[in-house]
Amino acid sequence: MKKRLAFVLAMLIVCSCALCGCGNNSKPAGDNSRPVLRVAMECAYAPYNWTQNTADNGAVPIKDSNAYAYGYDVMMAKKIADALGRDLVIYKQDWDSLVPAVVAGTVDCVIAGQSITSERLQSVDFSEPYYYASIVTLVKADGAFADAASVADLSGAVCTSQINTVWYDTCLPQIPDAKILPAQETAGAAIVALNAGKVDAMVTDEPTALAACAANPDLKLLNFSGTDGDFEVSEEEINIGISMQKGSELKAQIDEVLATMTEDDYTAMMQEAISVQPLSE
Repeated sequence: MKKRLAFVLAMLIVCSCALCGCGNNSKPAGDNSRPVLRVAMECAYAPYNWTQNTADNGAVPIKDSNAYAYGYDVMMAKKIADALGRDLVIYKQDWDSLVPAVVAGTVDCVIAGQSITSERLQSVDFSEPYYYASIVTLVKADGAFADAASVADLSGAVCTSQINTVWYDTCLPQIPDAKILPAQETAGAAIVALNAGKVDAMVTDEPTALAACAANPDLKLLNFSGTDGDFEVSEEEINIGISMQKGSELKAQIDEVLATMTEDDYTAMMQEAISVQPLSE
């Protein structure tokens, strides 16, 4: 009995030392590392963000993956993380799971080409805009709608766009007599449908369209901005922001970083992203 008691006491001492950090080599958790900034994005939305197999151009590893993420959003995430003294961790999420991930606290913020809409603002806070994206239309350069000069000129077009976006929910219904096919999971999938001849037109934002045309010379970008024939959208629907939990201290911190940048900075970053985007999505 005494031997058993002595053994139990010895084990208690060992466990106590382990819990208290006994020994010269033990250090509190977190030593030798910086806090992280957990950023979610699709990694499938060039030129904002995409997936690639190498770390070329400064791409960042995707958590729990052998692949890397890059694009305009990754460039912006790196700038913000560096300014805040944090290590960047990229989380790859489906488009529809981005806002829920922020709300649940799975990630710290979403940098994914999100419009700052009143509907999203009911669930999350947004930074100041980090890009202003005009809404445009993609068609085949040799197609029936290649010379369209207004939304009205797209009358009767078979069209689609990405799910849960202003492009699909607000813009496509403005095309007279349009045949609107089911929404696509990603912008890339909508571009594939256009290339395959399954649709006549795809509505998206200008950076996405520029990237698509750079990779697919047979596509044509139609921009009705500044004309009476443009899509009717509000400013909130073309302002792109970074979302985070309601009341998060990150908002002020991120806004402070964005305040140091100019529109020319944003344009130069986007042009760089377009120039190095993958040739196919």
